[in-house]
Amino acid sequence: MAGRADSTVLAGARVVLPTGTVENGRVIVEGTRIAGGTRADARTVDLSGHWVVPGFVDMHNHGGGGASFATGTAEDVLAGARAHREHGTTTVVASTVTGDMDFLARQAGMLSELVEQGELAGIHFEGPFISPCRKGAHSEQLLRYPDPAEVRKLLDAARGSARMVTLATELPGGVESVRLLAEHGVIAAVGHTDATYEQTVEAIDAGATVATHLFNAMPAIGHRAPGPVAALLEDERVTVELINDGTHLHPAALELAYHHAGAGRVALITDAMDAAGAGDGFYELGPLAVEVKDGVARLVEGGSIAGSTLTLDTAFRRAVTIDRIPVEDVVRSISANPARLLGLYDRVGSLDPGKDADLVVLDADFALQGVMRRGEWIVEPSTG
Repeated sequence: MAGRADSTVLAGARVVLPTGTVENGRVIVEGTRIAGGTRADARTVDLSGHWVVPGFVDMHNHGGGGASFATGTAEDVLAGARAHREHGTTTVVASTVTGDMDFLARQAGMLSELVEQGELAGIHFEGPFISPCRKGAHSEQLLRYPDPAEVRKLLDAARGSARMVTLATELPGGVESVRLLAEHGVIAAVGHTDATYEQTVEAIDAGATVATHLFNAMPAIGHRAPGPVAALLEDERVTVELINDGTHLHPAALELAYHHAGAGRVALITDAMDAAGAGDGFYELGPLAVEVKDGVARLVEGGSIAGSTLTLDTAFRRAVTIDRIPVEDVVRSISANPARLLGLYDRVGSLDPGKDADLVVLDADFALQGVMRRGEWIVEPSTG
């Protein structure tokens, strides 16, 4: 790690901007920010043959590097965030899992301190307000209805740091809780749901704007019962999360989502758990035991997929090289779209002057070569 440079010009790369890709472009870094001009004494880094893209923004992540955001200490959370930064995620939201309400409130209090310190971008409560029919890797004994008073308890515990709550909106109190979240500027996400098409439309009309890991933990599309997937894909007010690890989604499902929602309504996420960047073995996701084998995390009891071991550099590379999605569309999905949803686009999500100097350097094959966060190299690229 080389530390922060006062004035640096990253030159010669393909630079992906909101307006398109600039060949032989340059990005100017002054201190912690991207600048519109440079000083005569600026250091130049030759990145010919590389891509420079905005730092990745992960709005759904439970941990990594062997550390849990959902149950770990502050030190654990910082370690997990660092592990993902090394893979290009310069902005991360800490996601919880279903737990006892008092424990979740305490965890939210700790996480909110890290948000206030700038280490995290916010908190996402995934559970306990989800359907037992679609619980996935959540403890059924700890699930509860989305009573607005209970939802409000978690928002209060987060002290303004709550960014998203995943709900099974068909449950009693679900629609009312969506309205509560919308009123407080918190994203209401439809997920782990057994809702019908009609019930999902009602939730969207009430203010739900995100589909939590579309296709996963919800009914499949049926020709007579189209279910939540069709409602979420067709409504332009909704952004759909996708886990592009080759396990959660068939490539055709990813293509379907991009085709119907468009790149402007897709957010690539990891849904990572502790094992991301840490290898196979036995882990815990909340109170549940998980075995990771060949990079796939599953519950020891029952075998349900238990989050992922994905990092966003892998998701990016897969989207471009396997799924053949244009680079500019992948950048929107992995940086700009989640940044806008989180209310952070004035600071991150693109390489515009004035924003934080958060960026990722990729080689010609889209393998990660460098990561900068707020002007500091987390991974310094080798320029030969």
